[in-house]
Order: sequence, then C-alpha cells, then structure tokens
Amino acid sequence: MVKLENISKIYKHSTEFAVKEISVKIKKGEIFGLLGTNGAGKTTVFSMLCGLFPPTSGNIFINNMSIRTNLSDIKKITGTVPQNIALYPTLTAKENLIFFGRMYGLRKKEAEEISNFWLNKFGLSKYANKKIKTYSGGMKRKTNLIAGILHNPELLLLDEPAVGIDARSRLEIMTELKEINKKGTTIIYTSHYLEEAENFCTDIAVIDKGEIIIQGKPSELIKNENCRNLEELFFKLTGKETKHNA
Repeated sequence: MVKLENISKIYKHSTEFAVKEISVKIKKGEIFGLLGTNGAGKTTVFSMLCGLFPPTSGNIFINNMSIRTNLSDIKKITGTVPQNIALYPTLTAKENLIFFGRMYGLRKKEAEEISNFWLNKFGLSKYANKKIKTYSGGMKRKTNLIAGILHNPELLLLDEPAVGIDARSRLEIMTELKEINKKGTTIIYTSHYLEEAENFCTDIAVIDKGEIIIQGKPSELIKNENCRNLEELFFKLTGKETKHNA
C-alpha cells in the first residue's frame, strides 16, 4: 500500500538531515504509528506523505504510484487530518464539510448527506449550523477528522488527531478510527501518546533524530526488548520521555 524507499530530507539553507534514509513498508489495512518526541522528524515525514514537498532523495510510493509523478492521483485516494485545525472559523460545520467534500469531488447533495451522517455519528448534529469559532476543542477535532474522511479514502493520514482534548472526546475519535480501519482504510498516524499508540496501532516505527531506530508490531517489540510497555521501550531506545501535555 505505502512504501517509503530510502527517503531523506534536507531543508533549504540547512546542511543537516531532517530525516535520513528512512525505509518503511505499510501493508493495506494496517494502522501504522510513527512515534517520536517533538522535533524527531515525524512532521517532516508526514508532510512528505501528504505531498507538501518531495524528499531530497529517495521516493514514496502509494498504491505503486510515485509521489513525485502521480501526486494528483494519490490525493484522490488519500484523506489528511492535520494537527492544526484546518477549518474556516467563520463558517458553520456543515458549510466547512460541504466545501471540503466538494474539493474531494463529491456532488453537493452527496457531500451534504455524508456530512450529516458523520455529524450525527459524533453527536454534533444540533451544532451543525454553528460557526466553528464557537466550538470546543473536542468538537473542532471531531469536525477536523470528518473533513478528512468524507470521500471514504483508501489511505488516511493522521497527525496527532486527538491532541489537546478531553479524554471522552479522545476516546470517541480513536474508537471511530478503529471502525474506519475495520472497513478497509489503511491509517498512518503520528503521535507522542505512547499508551494510546500501543492500543491503537497494529505496527509502529520509532523515529529519533530523523532516523527510524526500531519498527514492528508493538507487542513483539515490547517482548523482544524485555519491557513492560511502549513507554518503557521508547525510553530505553531514546533516553527520552514523551510529554503528554505537549
């Protein structure tokens, strides 16, 4: 489904690698977690997967299509949920979602029907005609997610999808993402919430200083490294603790 082939990135006016020689294969149907502290290189990898900029060297393939030459086709099958809320604050939730649905190529009526379905699913129906700027953090996060899944993507890219919200909203989002995955959507997820990642991901890679230092199934990695949980494994490998309030 997704192959990162020896990708590296050096930003303009820099001589240091932001990420260096990363190779990862992600099979269809996986929930793949890219885990690391702030500044480890997660956002750079995520940005390249989204097509915001190409690798300096190496290549990324999604459904055997190169991100360098087939980006428009890749975007048709990909949904993106960025960490920063990508909604227009002065528009209502419904207006935002219909707009994004139309951008993904949905007909207006289709976009409206799908938006109504997901707003109801997340308990937001009665707030559908309220402006986003009046929403709580959890409500914004849910609407932000809906905007990325309206077109039923084959691949869903999630950058800290539930950061900075209450536990109940977080649980709702992560539970729904598991259901989306069960229906066939492959998920790539970046996070520094290791307890959440341990329960959510089928496979993970830990990135530190721009390099992948370990990858595999969480339970197997924890067992092989004689650790109690992913948090302990992460600290053993990097010497760092993740900040849950970051």
